[in-house]
Amino acid sequence: MLTSAGQTAPLPMTGASHNGPGLAAQQHRRQQQFPPTRSLVWILCLCLGNFWGATELPAQSPESRADDASTEISATEIDLAPPSALLARDHPNDAGTAIDLTWQLSPDDRADRKPRLVLGYQISRTLADGTMRETLDRVTAGVSEFTDRSCEFGTAYLYEVAAFGPGQSVSVTAQLSGPVQPARQWFNRSRAWFGMLTIVVCGSVVFFTEFVKTGRGTYVRPIAGLQAINEAVGRATEMGRPLLFVPGLRDMNEISTVAAINVLSHVARTAAEYDATIEVPTNRSLVMTAARETVHAAYLSAGRPEAFNDDRISYITDEQMAYVAWLTGYMVREQPAGCFYLGIFFAESLILAETGNAIGAIQIAGTSETAQLPFFVAACDYTLIGEELFAASAYLSGEPHQLGSLKGQDAGKVLAGVLLVTGCLLATLAGLFPGSPGLTSTLNYLVNSILGRGGA
Repeated sequence: MLTSAGQTAPLPMTGASHNGPGLAAQQHRRQQQFPPTRSLVWILCLCLGNFWGATELPAQSPESRADDASTEISATEIDLAPPSALLARDHPNDAGTAIDLTWQLSPDDRADRKPRLVLGYQISRTLADGTMRETLDRVTAGVSEFTDRSCEFGTAYLYEVAAFGPGQSVSVTAQLSGPVQPARQWFNRSRAWFGMLTIVVCGSVVFFTEFVKTGRGTYVRPIAGLQAINEAVGRATEMGRPLLFVPGLRDMNEISTVAAINVLSHVARTAAEYDATIEVPTNRSLVMTAARETVHAAYLSAGRPEAFNDDRISYITDEQMAYVAWLTGYMVREQPAGCFYLGIFFAESLILAETGNAIGAIQIAGTSETAQLPFFVAACDYTLIGEELFAASAYLSGEPHQLGSLKGQDAGKVLAGVLLVTGCLLATLAGLFPGSPGLTSTLNYLVNSILGRGGA
């Protein structure tokens, strides 16, 4: 807007411009964010960029392009020397499902060459007629053997091995001169030591069984818990109170339950001879049936079949805590003079043992659950520890077959202990004298051949 004096008059400000110093403050901030010097640098960079972008690069000559192409081809396509002397033979000591392959490494497979030309070997297989070709596996460089464990018995195969390198480089394949077929072996000779140890243990069982039949070798270490059975039954007879026998919380498919039923047979026979009452509550129906037959046979062998009462052997429930609640209630009400806990027990072990201890009963316990043994040891009078529960049947019956089996198993344990101590001594000596090849080879033979699978 021009005034009459020809000078330019300031334009009137509208909107936010009427705020006075607001516009000046905004301009000041913009100058701080984009100072003039930085703006000039940005403009100069843009100009230089446009100049270089508009400038054409000099064209490569055909010779240089050919050299670059040859370099790329050499980097991706390398003429590798193939492996040689491929051999295939049946894998020993198997069921006719494996074939072993060996070959000589490619001349280009050298560890001192950097970078390596050969990265590994590719193994392929076809049927004898050349059909059904498939790639089995790849092995790393420096490996010259492979075992094909996916063969079918009675089928002949042809194998090929080729070296591969960087990119798509693959050598010519090494081939077999003819097909190879896997064969079965009657015996796995790598398990010969295992067979010998089995024969020794089984032979010990047979020998001791026949030896016990002659009336010799019948001594078994005394087991305090089993010797106290007569004491518990006699005390129940004198006090006029019943006996309580709990055969665990598992079914008849458990070895511990079977062992408990064997002990029940001796306890029931002793109770029949002493004219004592025995109560056998169970939490499995099959255990109830087996217990009834066992107790009935015990009363028959004692000559008192009329004293047998099958209602005393009952099924309560499968529920763990409901079964325990019934047992503790019975113990508090009837006050049994002797309590037997034999079989598999869990959290209820301490509940039963403490209840029996509170009523003053003689308690004999035994279980294969090692976590529950401390509770039985703390609260019961006698506890069968370890394999004493399983040896109880042979100990109580004195039957030759059971005693022979027990002594034969002990012989096997002695043999296992000797091998264990020998291995520990060899390992210690091999650690003290690492330069002795004899100790190392003997230890490896013991671990891999005698105790192991013989490398199979």
